[in-house]
Amino acid sequence: MPKATMLERRDIDTPYKRGRYTACVLGCGRTGLAHACLFAEAGFRVIYVDIDHNLVNQIEKVKTVFAEPKLSTLLGKHMKNDRLTLECDIRKAASSSQILLFCIPAIVDEKGKPDYSYMTKVCREAGLAIHPGCIVICASATRPGVTESLVKETLEKSSGLKAGKDFGLAHSATSATSARAPKDAYEHRRWIGAINGRSLMCARVVLEAVTKGKIVEVSDMKTAETAGLLEMIYGSVNIALANELASFCEEAGIDFIEAQNAASANPHSHLSPPQLVGDYTMTGLHLLNDEAEALNTKLRMLTLARRINDGMVGHTVHLVNDALRASGKNLRRSKILVFGISSHPNSRETEGSLVKKLVDALKRKGGHVWVYDSLFSHKELVEMGYQTEMTLTKAVEKADCLVIAVGHDRFSRLNFRKIKFLMKKSAAIVDMGRVIDPDKAEREGFVYRGVGRGILAGSSLS
Repeated sequence: MPKATMLERRDIDTPYKRGRYTACVLGCGRTGLAHACLFAEAGFRVIYVDIDHNLVNQIEKVKTVFAEPKLSTLLGKHMKNDRLTLECDIRKAASSSQILLFCIPAIVDEKGKPDYSYMTKVCREAGLAIHPGCIVICASATRPGVTESLVKETLEKSSGLKAGKDFGLAHSATSATSARAPKDAYEHRRWIGAINGRSLMCARVVLEAVTKGKIVEVSDMKTAETAGLLEMIYGSVNIALANELASFCEEAGIDFIEAQNAASANPHSHLSPPQLVGDYTMTGLHLLNDEAEALNTKLRMLTLARRINDGMVGHTVHLVNDALRASGKNLRRSKILVFGISSHPNSRETEGSLVKKLVDALKRKGGHVWVYDSLFSHKELVEMGYQTEMTLTKAVEKADCLVIAVGHDRFSRLNFRKIKFLMKKSAAIVDMGRVIDPDKAEREGFVYRGVGRGILAGSSLS
């Protein structure tokens, strides 16, 4: 078996040469699967590992489990040509691989505390099977220092091998909000830090063979971990700023979206759109805050950003209440239909979604809440605990208010004239996904409220 720690660029500069090496991608859903497809597309033999037997069974049937057409196409292609296989047994997969890519994120609990028990378990199982000469690349978002402590120590203890001597170890940071689809994973920039120079060179050679995004070398694995978190945190803080300004614009009767677009004409302005932020985008905040607490220091802006973004659930409820009042109704006993349950648009991924919290908050106010998401079947929605209907027509029937919680592209193509006919008189729309044209909603007779869409005093869209 060839040793990955001895890799040079010339050893894997063609798909044929890459076929001599097996990459084991220890998955975390779509991110891991996207990377597995990238390695297979580049010519490597790939084993995608996930201990979730149900997920593996679905993937084996080439089901679109993540609503990512390109991902399904690549998956079907490489399973058919036997370049990509699926496995639930970590030891079995690791024992026959020269390259191991860890795509296993820390689990963050409801209090924002990371739990690395699953990562520890995977490292222990993999360590029992890895052999001298393999290279381990961690691509998971982690608290600074986790790779060179938890990962390294667990692998060494279970394998009896020495990192940097018997096997290579590196961290290649990728953002939690990107690299989830093959195109993103292929183009996204990466930071690489490693335990020593040989590990750094091998990791870079491997990643250059499967991606075209810029690769930035840093001095160590802790710096690489931090670089990934900083990018994630920048995005979360930017969204918090947008959410705060959008709330101001609503009160001031200003269209934040128009103002934002105007400001974006300046190439130095990179203000994000306001949005209901899924917990997955907050991962960087939680992980770095955890490190700050361990160091007995405070990251005040991060704490404030988290509070602002978490507060968007309550703000959505406020907009729903306001829209219903403008329609001459009360939130209590109103039928509210929430569109979208995913953690981000155009995806079946629900981990980190705030929609469940939104539904619960509306129910506490006395609303009767249904959900609709065409990316999921009726059975799937029911199994997740949502009240729903078999068809969109049935779901919107007699509804008082529609809430676009997640901005799937397909929601912008809904026939609102037909929907308005099916709903109760003086129907309302609350658009948190920014997919509905306010003027179009007005023409169809809706009372419209949207995040960042200011309503001038005395005006009405009904």
